[in-house]
Amino acid sequence: MPEEILQYLQTPNARQLFGLVVGAVVLITVVFLAKRLVPRYVEAAQSRYRLRKFITFAGYLVFIIFLFVIYSKQLSGLTVFLGVAGAGVAFALQEVIASFAGFLAINTSSFYKVGDRVMLGGIKGDVIDIGFLRTTIMQIGDWVSSDQYNGKIVRIANSFIFKEPVFNYSGDFPFLWDEIQIPIRTYSDYRYGKKVFLEILEETQGEYARSAAIAWRGMTTRFMVEDAKVTPGVTISFNENWITFTLRYVVDYKMRNVTKDLLYGKILDAIKASDGRLAVASTAMEVTNIHATPPAPK
Repeated sequence: MPEEILQYLQTPNARQLFGLVVGAVVLITVVFLAKRLVPRYVEAAQSRYRLRKFITFAGYLVFIIFLFVIYSKQLSGLTVFLGVAGAGVAFALQEVIASFAGFLAINTSSFYKVGDRVMLGGIKGDVIDIGFLRTTIMQIGDWVSSDQYNGKIVRIANSFIFKEPVFNYSGDFPFLWDEIQIPIRTYSDYRYGKKVFLEILEETQGEYARSAAIAWRGMTTRFMVEDAKVTPGVTISFNENWITFTLRYVVDYKMRNVTKDLLYGKILDAIKASDGRLAVASTAMEVTNIHATPPAPK
């Protein structure tokens, strides 16, 4: 038995296998050390992430090239076999191939990038990693109200981008339009209310709206889209129950919840300080007892 092992170790196959193992160990060590050194020299989190992904991808690429170099003579004789088996392999691994194609499409186009807030297949969250086959999302919403993390990490196949719409909340510009509605009683001073609410919007979101206008102008040069209004605005509608003030504004896609909380607080303070000129409306209901005995005629 030991003699057979010694004879095998002297064959070309054994030397190739030994070279492959040694090369793999060296490559893994280099990739590991390179990824450990990245945080020391790169401070930006996004740059660190991209550099670490590049090192991983480069490691895989170098290993594949190394594999082909070592077994180049043997692989030359497998050309016919690989050609015949290629169709079957492609069919069996079509989802894997589509996911890798999705990875290439994501990284060479503007579908989304790490850090973007997206919705894929009804799942909304922040992209925290883009792998060769799957995109990892930190989910928001679901059983948690508003745009808050719920703690679930979801992994979605990259092939999804070829099958369903991709909603990106932060891709080409960093803001969203949002609005809140305030019902006010019909006898309230609506002119005063509109003035006060507009002042609150301008105080809270005015500066951000001016920076958002610059980003939106860039959108109009890249896409066939109208020069939309990004400054805060207040519109009024009414019915027989109340006057509805709709406050519309632009907000950072990660600040919707915080901004609404701030606006609601200032609006309630303004209503209390209006000396009765503004009053929050409530639903009025009239209950009729149809089985009541009618009054006797006089």
